[in-house]
Amino acid sequence: MRVHLVDPSAYTPPYDHALAAGLASAGAEVELFTSRFAYGPVPAPAGYRREELFYRGAARVGNARARRLVKLAGHVPGMLRYRARAAAADVVHFQWLTVQHLDGALLPSRRRGRPLLLTAHDILPREARPGQRAAQRRLYRRFDAVIAHSEHGRSRLVEDLGVEPERVHVIPHGVFAHLAEQPVTDGPLGRPPFTSELPVVLCFGLMRPYKGIDVLLDAWRGIEGAELWIAGMPRMDIAALRAAAPPNVRFVARFIGDAELPAYFRAASLVVLPYREIDQSGVLFTALAFGRPLLLSDVGGFPEVAATGAARIVPAGDPAALHGALASLLADPAELRKMSERALLAGEGEYSWPAIADRTLALYERLRAA
Repeated sequence: MRVHLVDPSAYTPPYDHALAAGLASAGAEVELFTSRFAYGPVPAPAGYRREELFYRGAARVGNARARRLVKLAGHVPGMLRYRARAAAADVVHFQWLTVQHLDGALLPSRRRGRPLLLTAHDILPREARPGQRAAQRRLYRRFDAVIAHSEHGRSRLVEDLGVEPERVHVIPHGVFAHLAEQPVTDGPLGRPPFTSELPVVLCFGLMRPYKGIDVLLDAWRGIEGAELWIAGMPRMDIAALRAAAPPNVRFVARFIGDAELPAYFRAASLVVLPYREIDQSGVLFTALAFGRPLLLSDVGGFPEVAATGAARIVPAGDPAALHGALASLLADPAELRKMSERALLAGEGEYSWPAIADRTLALYERLRAA
């Protein structure tokens, strides 16, 4: 089976790599069409082919605003280039569509025997520009199948957005085992810029308003005998967060690539994701790969992961509840060890890429036979 995975934005290279490698290991002929990732190297293809078909030259533009304009100007040509390639595929599976207003008209045509799929990593765009959410709703109608990463996501697609139930399928996000298999390397980009003899609570990933970092800082007040590390590229002004942070909080405010990521997760006793909203999170599945216990908000598909025993759930936006859970878990190393064991088991079971690849290929076959 010839599978085309298409991610114009290269938004989550680890996910694209893991899915492509998993499908290839399961016997599919896989090609990933994507763009140059702007922030560093990406995993080498493992059993699949990769072509940087979109936004050619944009990664060489240093200014973020100028890079966005170059990408916008190149979007239609890139989508048209891919549409010409799609004739060779048995399955076309998009991971992201970045210009929703245009993409419905630029997709390859649907035809019998060559299904067109979309994975809804975000059910609707967060921090959306005007008209973007309405365009996303219209876009779902163009696909033979839409994949959600959780039952919560499926419910939103069906009940809130009116996607026909038979076109919505739940296939979980997988753990990023290839990141956990990397050694911690020496050098300035191999380790965090500091160490700690105290337990470390890690909040990792792009810093955005919906991620609730302000709630976490409120909750952290009064926590002693531990450090909070907040690490990732800011996508908002964090000056007020830095000013409000207690002394035992450390910020690493830059993009952290795959080469140095293992050191952060191996240093963590607990990973906390205090999000206000989400469907699923790549950071969560990175933590599971490292066997790290999690403290999560009760949003999106997070409670479904917590049902494995790998995470504890608190109400979103509630600093008092978050404070209580932080204090309780940090005082109970035995419970953290149990959660860590369950995280590893979850990563070896339903959230493993072999399991996800098998479910994905089975869906492709059903759609091709329909």
